[in-house]
Parts: sequence; structure tokens; C-alpha cells
Amino acid sequence: MFEIIIGLEVHVQLNTKSKLFCACATSFGAKANTNVCPTCLGLPGALPVLNKEAVHKAIMLGTAIKSKINQNSIFNRKNYFYPDLPNAYQISQFEVPVVDLGELVIDFKDGTSKKIGITRAHLENDAGKNIHSNDFSQVDLNRAGTPLLEIVSEPDMRSSEEAILYLKKLHSIVRYLGISDANMQEGSFRCDVNISIRPKGETKLYTRCEIKNMNSFKFIEKAIKFEVNRHIEAWEDGVHSTQIIQETRLFDVNTSETRSMRGKEDAADYRYFPDPDLLPLIISNEMLEKYSKIPELPDEKKARYIKNYNIKEYDASVITSTLEMANFFEQMMSLNISAKNAIVWLSVELQGRLKDGMNVLTSPVQALKLAQIVKNIEDGTISGKAGKEVLDYLMMNDIEVNAAIDKLGLKQVSDDGAILKIIDDILNCNTQKVEQYKAGKDKLFGFFVGQTMKASKGSANPQKVNELLKQRLA
Repeated sequence: MFEIIIGLEVHVQLNTKSKLFCACATSFGAKANTNVCPTCLGLPGALPVLNKEAVHKAIMLGTAIKSKINQNSIFNRKNYFYPDLPNAYQISQFEVPVVDLGELVIDFKDGTSKKIGITRAHLENDAGKNIHSNDFSQVDLNRAGTPLLEIVSEPDMRSSEEAILYLKKLHSIVRYLGISDANMQEGSFRCDVNISIRPKGETKLYTRCEIKNMNSFKFIEKAIKFEVNRHIEAWEDGVHSTQIIQETRLFDVNTSETRSMRGKEDAADYRYFPDPDLLPLIISNEMLEKYSKIPELPDEKKARYIKNYNIKEYDASVITSTLEMANFFEQMMSLNISAKNAIVWLSVELQGRLKDGMNVLTSPVQALKLAQIVKNIEDGTISGKAGKEVLDYLMMNDIEVNAAIDKLGLKQVSDDGAILKIIDDILNCNTQKVEQYKAGKDKLFGFFVGQTMKASKGSANPQKVNELLKQRLA
């Protein structure tokens, strides 16, 4: 039996308007090599100037993960040559990062939790982008110099499930803080996965492999499972020491396999040294105090929802999993509906209808419309079944809720007189069953309810039907 050891290096692209060391724009999707200048092109004589906004966002992240904020940190040059790195070095933080030692708690479905240690989070500039096509490659340097926070975890995760929970929690925190759009498709939130295994009971760490530049939760999970199986097979075949080497690997989405990219460097190979063009980063007490005041985070919001709305912990976890879900829920609650019903209609009914990449932000039915459906169910205007029909209709038609109810003819009949007339007709047509019911055959009550609802074509208020039937049969 083996124990899996996973550590993650997450690169979060900060949503500053300009790059980390120059005034070039960080906008995504611009024409190739237009958001560039002598500094981010690495031309001789160009000097870097630190973007303060990136520092502010680093302080916010450090506060969120309960880290020590180093008020005196330095920038280093990380030396390596690659086509998308025009300086032939990256400006990063090696010896003293701005954020030092933190933690993040992940929650499991069974209600248990686990603390994952965070070694550090440091500022660095991003590289450009290589575009490969057939027998040639191109380089787009628009991204070169964009500010990154690299968040390095301890090797505390023991399964792909734990790794994904950690990534989703960190992704959520970054979005709640508003320091990054964390768009994985655009590369604003990506990670390197470090994996090794060891026999259960051992404490020694064996050779690890790094899977580079992953930007999909689904593919990260697949990559981890493949790589773990590769390590286990090598160990069981007795070739672990020769086949499993320290290297950087890529994940092939077509085959769901990892393949070797290059040998993995050690810190000494990068020849780190303090960047001579940049002064130490000094964070004043005033700056630290100001940017340590951060918005409400997922765990805090979850605790508030449980307390204020008396909902289950799991339900609170679902609706606080993303900032968009939490905002949607709070907008629904502005109509004074039941929190339990709001959660069901948001997390089950609406989510089940969001197809082809749609989410709560792009949903045709926004919060107040969904809440109005719930309100109409709660006040007896429509039944729960009719509510689903209304939601289906609104997913395809831009129309107000009450107009949809009228158009579909789904408004419930709650008038005592109209319902009593139907009940009397049913009872008069089934006198034998009425006698059987009065003689003690209680299960026939369901028969009378069903016949009444059928006769009303589902428009009668079920609560009223039950209430009035009991009166008549008494």
C-alpha cells in the first residue's frame, strides 16, 4: 500500500490594470505583441518600477490565508532561458517572500475538514505565451510582465479529491477578495502539480514529478490519477528508482496521460540573486492595516448563513462555494422567502437547467425572477410542480413570472366555494367509497385527493383540497 504526496504551486494572475514592473496594459485578448514596452521586452537600459496595487492584493491574500506578511521583502532574479522570457530571467521572490506561512481548510462531504499548510506566496512577473503550429512557433509577449502571486502549498494533500478541494477553495477565496478574475480558461488561475508516493508508514519523501500549467479541475484530477498509477506501477515492477526521475511533465488532454517535457531544475540551477534594479519592498504599518481589512470570505459567509437562516452546513457550503452563487442567493432572500426553498430552487432546479457552459451569471432566469417563483409557491399562487413548468418556460422566454403563470394557466384555485363544488361532485359519484372511508378505510383519503386534483386539472390548491375534504368527510 502506498501513500500519495501532493503539493501544489498555484499561479494567480492579479487583476491590476498595468503590469508588475511597467505601465503596459494587462488586458486579455489584445492583438499579439501590442501591450509591450522596453521594460517587458527586456531591452537594455529599461528599468523596472514596482506596481503598488499588486502589493496591496498580496497583503489581502496573505490576510485571507492567515499568513505572516513580511513588511520587508526582496525581489530576486530567477535565471533561465526560454523564448517567452525576453530578459532570460524572471523577477521573483526567493529568499524573503511577501507572504510567509499560512493555511487553508478544506471541507469534505461527510462534514469533516482538513488543514492544508501554505509555505509561501510571492510576487513575480509572468512570462509570455508560446503558440505552436505545425512546424513553427510564435511568441506573444503581451502577457510578459503581468503580475502573479505564486501560492505554494505544503505537500499535505493525499488524494486527487483533496487537491481539487484545495484548488476550489483557493479559487473561491481569490474571487471573494476580488484580486483576480481567476479565469482558468484564460490562464488567470493555473497550477503546477507535484506528485510522489511512498510506502504507507514511511516518512521519507521520494522523487517527485511536476505536472506543469494545469488550468482545469477535471484535467488536474485525471492527471493526478494517471501519474499516481505510473508511480505505483514503477514501484511494483522494481524500477521506481530508474523510471521515476525528477522532471517536469505535461498532461495530454486527448490521451489523459502525462508525458515527459524536461528535467526538473533545483533552486541552485536558477542561480537566484537579489535583483540589483529593485529596492527592497517595504510595507508600512499604515498600508498593512488598510489592506488587511478584507471582504467576508466563504467560511465566514457560510457561518453567517447557518446562524441567520438556520440551514444545514452542507447547503451553506454549496451556496457559498462561489461568490456568484452567494450573491444570487442573497438577492433571492431580499424577497423574504424561505432560505430552505431558495437553496433548493437555486442549487437543484436552476443549476440542473444550466447547460452548455451557462452559470448563474449568464442564466436567463436571474435571482429576483427565481425568487418570485418560490414566493408564488409559498403563498399558494402556484404549486411546486407548476413552478417547475414556469421555470422551464422562463429559461426559453424573456417574460415576467406572473405573466408566464397566466399564459400557461397554472394559477391555483384557492377559492373554497369552487373547490367544495368539485369535492361534492367526487363524493356524490363515489358514495360506496365514502362509506368505506367512514368505516375505517383511511387510505381512501388519498383517492379522494387524487380525484379532486384530476377534476380540477391540477389547478386546485392541494393544501385547500386536503383541508376541505377532511371537513366534508367528517
